[in-house]
Amino acid sequence: MKQFILTIAGGGSTYTPGIVKSLLMNKDRFKLKELRLYDIDGERQEKVALIAAKVIEEYDKEVKLITTTDPEEAFKEADFIFSQMRVGKYKMREQDEKIPLKYGVVGQETCGPGGLAYGMRTIFPMIELIDLVEKYASKDHWIVNYSNPASIVAEGIRRLRPKARVLNICDMPVGVMRNMAAILKVDRNSLVVDYFGLNHFGWFTRVMVDGVDRLPELRSHGEKHGLLVEDMSKVDAQHSDPSWIKNYKNIKYMLSFFPDYIPNPYLQYYLLGDKVVSEMDKNRTRANEVMEGREKKLFDAVEEYKATGRVDLSSFYVGVHGQFIVDVAISLAYNLRKRFLVIVENKGAISNFPSDAMVEVPAYITSDGPEVVRIGEIPTFYRGMMEQQLASEKLMVDACLEGSYNKALMALTMNKTVPSAFTAKKLLDDFILANKGYWPELK
Repeated sequence: MKQFILTIAGGGSTYTPGIVKSLLMNKDRFKLKELRLYDIDGERQEKVALIAAKVIEEYDKEVKLITTTDPEEAFKEADFIFSQMRVGKYKMREQDEKIPLKYGVVGQETCGPGGLAYGMRTIFPMIELIDLVEKYASKDHWIVNYSNPASIVAEGIRRLRPKARVLNICDMPVGVMRNMAAILKVDRNSLVVDYFGLNHFGWFTRVMVDGVDRLPELRSHGEKHGLLVEDMSKVDAQHSDPSWIKNYKNIKYMLSFFPDYIPNPYLQYYLLGDKVVSEMDKNRTRANEVMEGREKKLFDAVEEYKATGRVDLSSFYVGVHGQFIVDVAISLAYNLRKRFLVIVENKGAISNFPSDAMVEVPAYITSDGPEVVRIGEIPTFYRGMMEQQLASEKLMVDACLEGSYNKALMALTMNKTVPSAFTAKKLLDDFILANKGYWPELK
């Protein structure tokens, strides 16, 4: 069996131990020779690496672990690079969420103004990463990118590095599929779905199980309960937090208005914005929940390990986030043509939508990249919403690449979550101050 060199870019992420665990639990399908953790924050990464090393010790002692802040060491002859960068870490995520809430606007890290701000921080670092990988990695390498906000990052890559060997993915649709499977009492891998949209902005139009469309059953369940199951902690511990339970519950309201398709939970921020904002705590957002929860849990485990030499690896669970990216990598590695939802340039997949839009649709993943499933035409309501969001995101990429204050203002004004240009200007001016040193200068 071939053995691979794999680098996790953003090795200091709180997700890293779970991803490492998922990789090694699949060693019979995807054997690693070397696992490299790369991060610009070496101190944070070294702490996470202590846990990663224990995971390797338990699951596959043959794997060589390297931790580094040097890009040549990180990427030299690498076959796969998993990119999970978070520019500005959770402290900047907190700003992305809290600045909009000051003005009664959705405060969320990837949707609305927060997502636009985060995207502006991430485009150029992502391009820098691609260039480093292309300089040092194997010529047949693949970057599997799940850095948020995925649509904006993918658009930046499309424009600046159109030939890069990058596959952009998001685990949110597969997270929804996990809930669907639990509701239907079937294995998640038995679901074959049709879906269209932008990242965090799409709809499931068909859910096939053994040749039968189970969407009507899911819709019936969703109209009463959203996409909640009786005990979310048994489905995925990550998505059993109070904020996530609310997200899945809110699907019932969206289905009551627009019952044709099952929406991605993130559409609540666009379709139910007033309700969502009224229920948000301006002083404690999802960023605080993560910092006080998953992040604290990880670094507490590091300190316990340093003090006692013991760590409970069972607490670093393998959820859909880790399993999904590994499954995608295996399909790339062995030309399996497995079907996944991925983010690709439209090029007619949605026939009545701009060709150059980065859309989220089904595709068969081969060693040469995705073979996209044709969706055909989509109805006016959904197309109109997507066109507005697409315009907002493209304008923000324009602003980033051109250093244009006016384009950034247009992007925020265009976004469905922002009520007026007056509010957009307040948001933009606050974001510029908060992102000093991260954003390009806007004139």
